[in-house]
Amino acid sequence: MNQSESFELEHKGFIILGLLAEEPSGTHAYSLNKKIEERGMRNWTEIGKSSIYRIASELEEIGLVASYEEEFDNRVRKMYKITDYGYNILKDKVYEVLRTFNGRNDPDFYVAFSMLPFLTKEEIEEAIQNSIEAINLNLEELRELLEQNSHLGLNVRGLFVHPIKILETDLEFLKEVLREVKEGGGIKLES
Repeated sequence: MNQSESFELEHKGFIILGLLAEEPSGTHAYSLNKKIEERGMRNWTEIGKSSIYRIASELEEIGLVASYEEEFDNRVRKMYKITDYGYNILKDKVYEVLRTFNGRNDPDFYVAFSMLPFLTKEEIEEAIQNSIEAINLNLEELRELLEQNSHLGLNVRGLFVHPIKILETDLEFLKEVLREVKEGGGIKLES
């Protein structure tokens, strides 16, 4: 993978670029905002309505997005479209986030997960399997720490028990995803 070794796509740019990739012919900022609202993305990310225009313009400045004007209802709207370079950067980011997810709170994971259709079946399987292995290692470390601190009060043990429970749920979820992907199920691009 990694055609974009030195480029780091920031969280908000990641979201906008992914939404633009769902509309290869292009879309306008209002439509992007509508998708963000409909999908409840503001529940897990901090992207304001007014920042969409700024982010799309920043992505355009670095060549990930192109813009053009389109007349609609006697008004001219600025439309944004992902470039080939932008698509390559996006695909690399999706793969890398999924591959390195270790169960810790990572808002990019939700973005990358929503963009599974941009990866091949093999890339998804490899990334998810790697993530499962990372979570298992993380669980092993936390369980050892819990064992070492089992004599301490709940206020300390809870700092290990809670993340263990979260990681166990993440692990179960990813195993289910991997099973479904291997069976050829359910990954499609929503627009």
